[in-house]
Amino acid sequence: MTADYRHEADALDARLQAVIAAPQTLDDDAFLSLACAIFAHQMRWNAPYAAYARRLGFGPDRLPETVADIPAVPSAAFKEAMLSTVGDRAAIRFETSGTTQGRGGVHALETADIYDAALLAGFDAALLDDGARLRYLLLVPDAAKRPQSSLGHMMAVVAAQRGDGHTAGFIDGDTLDVDGFLAAARAAVRDAQPVCVATTAFALVALLDALDARETQIALPPGSRLMETGGFKGRTRVVSREDLYTRTAATFGLPLHAIVAEYGMTELSSQYYDSHASRTTLDRRKAWPAWLRPIIVDPRGKPLPDGIVGAIRHVDLANRSSVVAIETEDLGAIVDGELILIGRERGAELRGCSLDAEDLAARA
Repeated sequence: MTADYRHEADALDARLQAVIAAPQTLDDDAFLSLACAIFAHQMRWNAPYAAYARRLGFGPDRLPETVADIPAVPSAAFKEAMLSTVGDRAAIRFETSGTTQGRGGVHALETADIYDAALLAGFDAALLDDGARLRYLLLVPDAAKRPQSSLGHMMAVVAAQRGDGHTAGFIDGDTLDVDGFLAAARAAVRDAQPVCVATTAFALVALLDALDARETQIALPPGSRLMETGGFKGRTRVVSREDLYTRTAATFGLPLHAIVAEYGMTELSSQYYDSHASRTTLDRRKAWPAWLRPIIVDPRGKPLPDGIVGAIRHVDLANRSSVVAIETEDLGAIVDGELILIGRERGAELRGCSLDAEDLAARA
């Protein structure tokens, strides 16, 4: 690691920390300026990304003129190359969940500092805008046992920094501890302590199925909320949002607005959440933090107007030490400044947190 690299990286990270702390300062011009600075940094220090960008005509003398011009790497490229400015010196390495081909990718980051700052700021705005200090009941991978899980890392950080000190997890490998969850939920009711249940979609389905089999419901304390992630489709079962959220609200005594979906990717450092305005219905739309921008593109990679469905490209400034622009196989449209998720492109691999949890077995 050279002195030039360290100077550049530290300067960019300082700028990122400043905008994460004060996102209102990041207008369109400031976003483009910082995005181009990060892109230039990655052109110098991320060799595979630099080679890709050069093939598209970019270089030290030709930087992007708009955010949409930034070369976006397909998310599948993380399976093929180490797309990082630090390579083997990465402090954290997150791995994508299993795919139909059985081969995942790696998102290697120089430091957890920017990642953690971004995820906390995003979570605070989406789920803790009331400043609540919640008890976290986790149906996500255990970060201690699976440090390669970005979701497990995310919720471990949130629980440690924002929790009441009584966090508990109920996923052990492929087993869901229903008895343990019920005991923890009942303890929270006795303590009148609001909780946040953080879960993948399929872990939530497995829990609801197990509670239905026991003819059991439990009204969580007022102020409780639930965050689900990972979508609704798996290899063998499809669950509609209407069914999932209706069952969740009835089982846990939650108002609909207290059930919030997160949308993220291992290859990103930032997350989308259901917008506050859309949470009173099942017609959910996603909001994003100031340092993240979605761009909807056609099959040629050209930006599409608002309201038109296309592939979702993400420009994530918090990806300073990997790749700032990622193109996905997810489909969506931007309407009134919010992201509507449509689904997956035809033939795209199934992937994500729900696949990881699909085969959960409930432990009686």
